[in-house]
Amino acid sequence: MNKTDFSGYAGYLLWLLALCTLPLPATETYKFRLYLKDKTGNSYSVAEPEKYLSAAAIERRRVQGIAVTESDLPLTAAYLDTLTACGTQIITRSKWLNTVVVGTPDSTLACKLNRLAFVDSVQWVWKGCDTLSLPERPDTSRLCNTDRPLDDVYGYASSQIKLHTGEKLHQAGYRGKGMRVAVIDAGFADADRMDAFDSARIEGTYNFVSPGRTVYAWDDHGTKVLSCLAADLPGVMVGTAPEASYWLLKSEDSRTEFPVEEDYWVAAAEYADSVGVSVITSSLGYFTFDNPRLEYGKNALDGHTSLISRGASIAAGKGLLLFCSAGNEGSEEWEKITFPGDASSVVTVGAVNQNRKRSSFSSKGFTADWRIKPDVVALGSGCCVLGTDGNIQYANGTSFATPVLAGLAVCLWQALPGLSNREMVSLVQEAGHQYTHPDVELGYGIPDLYQAYLLHREPAYRPTL
Repeated sequence: MNKTDFSGYAGYLLWLLALCTLPLPATETYKFRLYLKDKTGNSYSVAEPEKYLSAAAIERRRVQGIAVTESDLPLTAAYLDTLTACGTQIITRSKWLNTVVVGTPDSTLACKLNRLAFVDSVQWVWKGCDTLSLPERPDTSRLCNTDRPLDDVYGYASSQIKLHTGEKLHQAGYRGKGMRVAVIDAGFADADRMDAFDSARIEGTYNFVSPGRTVYAWDDHGTKVLSCLAADLPGVMVGTAPEASYWLLKSEDSRTEFPVEEDYWVAAAEYADSVGVSVITSSLGYFTFDNPRLEYGKNALDGHTSLISRGASIAAGKGLLLFCSAGNEGSEEWEKITFPGDASSVVTVGAVNQNRKRSSFSSKGFTADWRIKPDVVALGSGCCVLGTDGNIQYANGTSFATPVLAGLAVCLWQALPGLSNREMVSLVQEAGHQYTHPDVELGYGIPDLYQAYLLHREPAYRPTL
């Protein structure tokens, strides 16, 4: 339920009353998610989307027959002004879900916020010290790759591309040119220093955890992910969509694990939509938090309970093609896919090894409502990535299987521009080697994307949805 992640509304009231009487040390801050009732008094109109959406975002909706709706409107400014006047700091917001996250050192303020006429409910989503230091980068010198080039143009990344016959898509002239991709991740440390990205088309960056600060510091998980897509060092490493354009968006706070990161992720997806991105790839997943009371159970893996999964589904409804990692819990107690991988409209990617068998860590399906997940799989054991020094490393995780496949799907969509995002989801699923007999480990299997291109390149083709 929206009110809280506890076991019912009565529990929510007891928690809120207790919170209102609990003083906090001065060094700690709370962040609360406020669910707003409406967008009354909004100064924007669905008739004038150019005031809050880019031309590319509007065109994507037009081409796919998607109407601009009230969910596209920014939040009511007067509501935000009231929240600020109450002594809170606006942390992040979601126009799709009509939510806003505020920060305050005064825990008792939650009660006052809950009584505001335009607030439907309040949920605690973070507690910590906002003054935690994040060091600036001590070095900004160039990082030049020193790996020995191989005869294969894809270098050390050859196997992860050829598993899907992606090299043939590239040979046919489809390398992602003209496609805009958002990478939502934990950080892209030193990606701006690496020669492997010299030709990468980076259109912009945004840090949703610490607005105004660089995405090129602290966490290199996104750097590894980006290398699977955009690296372009022939003979060493070539990514799966080296000619696509990229937005690098940081939504993961690596210092803690709280539900507010779902809010950051949804804000990043909305941002990607607003600037006209076509594809989102995200190698983040959630199922456990620092405070167990805030966690979801496995029965919430239904695609519409968690905030992040609802946001992912809305993004798909706006015409975006989403790829999300299945998670690395396959051999752990949780075992299942993670949020937002349960969203029905996203392509959830699991991992296989060089023998085309499920990587032991790759999370399994089904969803709580018995849908096939993961959708498909890609190489995730011994995946070629770039390390913090700009040289080749091999890494394990669905985090890397996901961008490998997403990049090739970007190339496929470039080749078949008449398809909608939902038709692309169906096409990727149909390309799986076990499409007729999917299972909980590999979903529809390993997609042959070049074969999908050959079979469906006729303009009249439309997959069965």
